[in-house]
Amino acid sequence: MKLYITVAGILLVILNGLLLIPSTNAYTFQIAAIGFVLAVLILVLSFVDGSKKTVVPDVAPSPQVSVVPPPTPEPAPENTAEAEIVAFFALLQEKGRLVDFLMEDLASYEDAEIGAAARVVHDGCKQVLQEHFKIRPISVAEEGSQITVPAGFAADEYRLVGKLSGDPPFTGKLVHKGWKTDLVKLPRLVDARRLPAIAPAEVELV
Repeated sequence: MKLYITVAGILLVILNGLLLIPSTNAYTFQIAAIGFVLAVLILVLSFVDGSKKTVVPDVAPSPQVSVVPPPTPEPAPENTAEAEIVAFFALLQEKGRLVDFLMEDLASYEDAEIGAAARVVHDGCKQVLQEHFKIRPISVAEEGSQITVPAGFAADEYRLVGKLSGDPPFTGKLVHKGWKTDLVKLPRLVDARRLPAIAPAEVELV
């Protein structure tokens, strides 16, 4: 409670007490006027004081919500296609020593030695191709025979050489039967953020 309200209340009590004393009857009007002014003053001051107060609503505190940050996504693998190609070359190297054969300088070798090495390369690389590709010829005709290339042929399956005129179908001699695959099963890598080695360096410990 404010001090001025207490003081004003005491004054009002005193004034009301004076009205009860017979000797102050001649001053009844003045005492009543002072009391009225004090009452009005208390009323005004109470409104002013109330307007200065900020009413804080009784709101229950919001429950604490634990915000869990989303997990950091794993970095997307880089060079996935390139890494799988390198891994396939690693298979050709492992089974058929293809990279060794191609990177070797053959000038110092005899034809018979090269032929013997080529047989090893052929057998090993053929095995890898059969395991990871479903390879079949585009044309089943014998090479050197006459075939007809139908209208609407796939441009990547036929290469037309020689004199070309008119519209398909075309008739000509089969020079090469071509190859295609209906299945590709390249090695899958868990971590492709770097290119794997084609073949590890072998070290014999002593």
